Amino acid sequence: MNQPLVKRIPHEMTIHGHTRVDDYYWLNQRDNQDVIDYLKTENAYADAMMQHTEPLRKSLFEEIVGRIKQEDMSVPVMKNGYYYYVRYEEGKEYPLYCRRKDNMDNEEEVLIDGNALAEGHAFFDIGSYVISPDNKLIAYSIDTVSRRQYHIFIKEIATGRIFKEDIADTSGNMVWANDNRTLFYSVKDESLRSCRVMRHFLDTEPSHDVEVYYEEDSTFYTFVSKTKSGRFIVINSESTMSSESRFIDADTPNAEFKLFQKRQPDMLYGIGHYGDMFYIHTNADGTRNFKMMKTSIDATEMCNWEEVIPHRDDVLLENFSLFSDYVVLEERYKGLLQLRIVSWDGKEDYYLDFGEPAYTAETASNPEFDTHLLRYVYTSMKTPDTVFQYDMKNKKKEILKQKTVVGGYDASQYVTERFCVPSHDGVEVPVSLVYKKELRRNEGNPLVLYGYGSYGNSLDAYFSVARLSMLDRGFVWAIAHVRGGEEMGRQWYEDGKLLKKKNTFLDFIACGKYLVEHGYTSYDKMFAMGGSAGGLLVGAVANMAPQMWRGIIAQVPFVDVLTTMLDESIPLTTGEYDEWGNPNEKVYYDYMLSYSPYDNVEYKDYPAMLVTTGLHDSQVQYWEPAKWVAKLRYCKTDNNVLFLKTEMDYGHGGASGRFEAYKEVAMEYAFMLDQLGIDR
Repeated sequence: MNQPLVKRIPHEMTIHGHTRVDDYYWLNQRDNQDVIDYLKTENAYADAMMQHTEPLRKSLFEEIVGRIKQEDMSVPVMKNGYYYYVRYEEGKEYPLYCRRKDNMDNEEEVLIDGNALAEGHAFFDIGSYVISPDNKLIAYSIDTVSRRQYHIFIKEIATGRIFKEDIADTSGNMVWANDNRTLFYSVKDESLRSCRVMRHFLDTEPSHDVEVYYEEDSTFYTFVSKTKSGRFIVINSESTMSSESRFIDADTPNAEFKLFQKRQPDMLYGIGHYGDMFYIHTNADGTRNFKMMKTSIDATEMCNWEEVIPHRDDVLLENFSLFSDYVVLEERYKGLLQLRIVSWDGKEDYYLDFGEPAYTAETASNPEFDTHLLRYVYTSMKTPDTVFQYDMKNKKKEILKQKTVVGGYDASQYVTERFCVPSHDGVEVPVSLVYKKELRRNEGNPLVLYGYGSYGNSLDAYFSVARLSMLDRGFVWAIAHVRGGEEMGRQWYEDGKLLKKKNTFLDFIACGKYLVEHGYTSYDKMFAMGGSAGGLLVGAVANMAPQMWRGIIAQVPFVDVLTTMLDESIPLTTGEYDEWGNPNEKVYYDYMLSYSPYDNVEYKDYPAMLVTTGLHDSQVQYWEPAKWVAKLRYCKTDNNVLFLKTEMDYGHGGASGRFEAYKEVAMEYAFMLDQLGIDR
């Protein structure tokens, strides 16, 4: 089948005295039938060219789904007299949100039946839900378009009656006031920025809802939350580098929100409440790795803050959880998460021991204050997700649930490693990897190198039931913890953004070279993979070092950086100037131009590539990968395959449902296996 042809219509864009010509700019017209036809042609081409892999894809999908326990249930969590949990039924795609009063032997109440609500929708997602303080009402949010624009509905639990209001264009974020009649929620504008907080009174028309806050700064977004104590409702406004909070007593929903601390440049803070004090997680006063402060609920300005947990240069304080006798700190040291338990009386201060070289550990749902029991989740690249309950008083732990791998799974048959790789400037970059115990080095094993490296999002080692299909076929799976994440502290993030963004790409390349030089793989068997901003990463390295990769999988990739960041009407653009820079300033324009994957496509050989996107993607617009593929087709000088797969019904997160999303995973795996001549 011939490769798809797409017309070139030159479009000039001039700024700072520089003109770019974009031949595929016209593809940003979602309602243009020619655009839809082109995307469908690309889909048909990919399907035809990969038709011979259909048996392999089917086998992979069945393998993956076959390892997932069909009838499953989360660990119940006690809150306000009820045990809440999520369960799945055999063969069903969506969860049931349930509860039982007092103990798990009592009758089950189904709060939300995802399968029933999803009927008739190609895409379905439950954003969140909140229970009223009197336990009688549930508010929940639903997206059926995959644009992350949610409708909020309210139901009377005892009768199942759905109230008349359908609250549209929300972020899916909401909280109840303590009167059990007032609901606060956040609303998105036309650019999908969450910018308003509204107050809704039960059983009234949403058109009568009152705006209680509007965020005027287009680089900020806003959302509403409730303190764990249930006493305060908080409006949070955040940008990449600055934040601000307002609060009211949850007993007085008609009160005016009070400013907690005025926003300042380069200062982030978040608040929790216990007793007569607010507790603050902040990087105030230039404490890059954050510290914990406290202040009276009657005097919240920064001049009144007192230090509780000091800043440390080598430890990042990521979060904290408040209990009646303890505070649990989530810290990151040398790239690894740690849980630190400190008693309020100062007599105890210790860390939990996890015993593996690469892992993820974080607090789970802990809604109760007056308890010594801490729930946390632990996983590694060979250990399935495990929920522990730890008695902070007696220092004993028990496993409440470990994710079941159907058909049997022996973790001892797999090896995990973690080591550091010197990058271009000598900085040591951590790499975590897993492989089958029987593999031998220096035998050119196939390898997937996965990366992200943006927004300060740390990419920790985690277990994947789907990944077993590749490990059992002889693959090594590696994660490069490149700069731009926050694995090694806040400075790690600072050194991988704005005018230092290229460190992210160079770190990834250095990790790939190290893995080859040390016998884990070879260049003709190594694949690069990343999604969203990780798609930008693999798109950049495709231009910078195409010869290193047998293939590249770019999932919903952010590849047309300049055009997007110059268009303030595109969702998320203005809120990301602190991440990428504002190209209306020449210094940032020039720097982005030097690495933007779309702008740097050249006449040269590229590796085999599989690019995915969604027509309704709200995070990275579909036209970015579509334009990129079109330009690559025109410029590349090799005969390697290039596929664009567009999900016509989905958005940034791909298919909804418990199993359906694994069809795309199976396609990606089959693509890599096919490149190596493996057909089973």
